[in-house]
Amino acid sequence: MVSKRRVLAASAVITDAAHRVLLIKRGHPPAEGLWSVPGGSVEPGEDLAVAAGREVLEETGLHVEVGEQVWVAVVPLSAEADYEIHAFRAWVLSGSLTAGDDASDARWVTPEQFAGLETTPRLAELLAQAGWPQTGPSQGEPLVI
Repeated sequence: MVSKRRVLAASAVITDAAHRVLLIKRGHPPAEGLWSVPGGSVEPGEDLAVAAGREVLEETGLHVEVGEQVWVAVVPLSAEADYEIHAFRAWVLSGSLTAGDDASDARWVTPEQFAGLETTPRLAELLAQAGWPQTGPSQGEPLVI
C-alpha cells in the first residue's frame, strides 16, 4: 500500500464583533468549491504563523495579526495527500475583503449561514474546538487531532 503525501499547511480562524467567521470558497484543487477558513501550503522554511497571515492576505485582501495556534489537524483534502493544518486565531488589521489567489469567494458567515454551506472535511468540528460560534479567549493548549 502506498502512503499518501503529507502537506504542511497553515490557516486562520478570524471572527468579527458580530460573531461571524471569515470563510473562503476554494477556487482550485484540493477541495475546489468547498468553503473553508483562509489557508494553504507552507513554503519551505516559512514560519507557520507567517504562512497563515500570508495566506489570509492572498485569499481575502485582509492584513491580519496572527495570534495563538488553536488546532493542528490532519485532513484528507485529496486522494493524493493529507494536509497537516496548523490553524491560528487572527484579527483583521486593515484591507478590503475580496476573494483572491485560489479563493473564488470570501465572506463573513453567521452560524445559521454556515449550516447551509458545503465545507471542507471536519471544518464544523474544528471551528467548534476553536470556540466558534461562541467567541472568547482561548483556553489551554491548541487542540491536536
